Amino acid sequence: MRLRVIFAKTGTLRYTGHLDLQKIWERTVRRARLPLAYSHGFHPQPKIQLASALPLGFIGRAEIVDIWLQDEIEGEPVTAQSNLILQRLQDASPPGLIISSLEQVDEHIPALQTQVIAADYEVTLLDQADEAGLAQRLTTLMEAACLPRERRGKSYDLRALIETLALLPADADKRVHLAMRLAARQGATGRPEEVLAELGIPFEAARVERIRLIFREELLE
Repeated sequence: MRLRVIFAKTGTLRYTGHLDLQKIWERTVRRARLPLAYSHGFHPQPKIQLASALPLGFIGRAEIVDIWLQDEIEGEPVTAQSNLILQRLQDASPPGLIISSLEQVDEHIPALQTQVIAADYEVTLLDQADEAGLAQRLTTLMEAACLPRERRGKSYDLRALIETLALLPADADKRVHLAMRLAARQGATGRPEEVLAELGIPFEAARVERIRLIFREELLE
């Protein structure tokens, strides 16, 4: 039984790395007394699959994890207990992990990680900014033909990974917001901190939230 869980990663949990988050989910399922399924072989591993790694310090508003359970919970079919499973998981979750929904999905559909093609981010600038100057820098960036970069010995074009970039109206506290859609491609993934650096904004002066993961299947909608 494969369940897809939508959750938020907030608070101090945003400083938890990808591998540690995997372990947190394993402990959460165990504390919730749910029959977690394991892989076969000499070293069985819990069948838990996170859609996409979230860099340290980022808030995730709509993260996704697939969890495989055995077919029954205390003698009852899993399919009849969605609300119970959600409540058990939430009760067993650490602070900062907030579950919004879960659903059963086909066990044989492709791995989540292979289907992510982009992500939407909202960035809040923590200091007051010159909106006119920022808008001009944003226009210059978007008009660039190429922004060559290198990461871990591999070259890529940052500009090609920026699908959309927009300046949003300031909020009640006069903080400026940016909206980004960054592509995830084989060999390179758009990173908000690199876009901020290109705009002359220190990463420490911004709060980054990933608000949506976009999957390949959505192209058919």
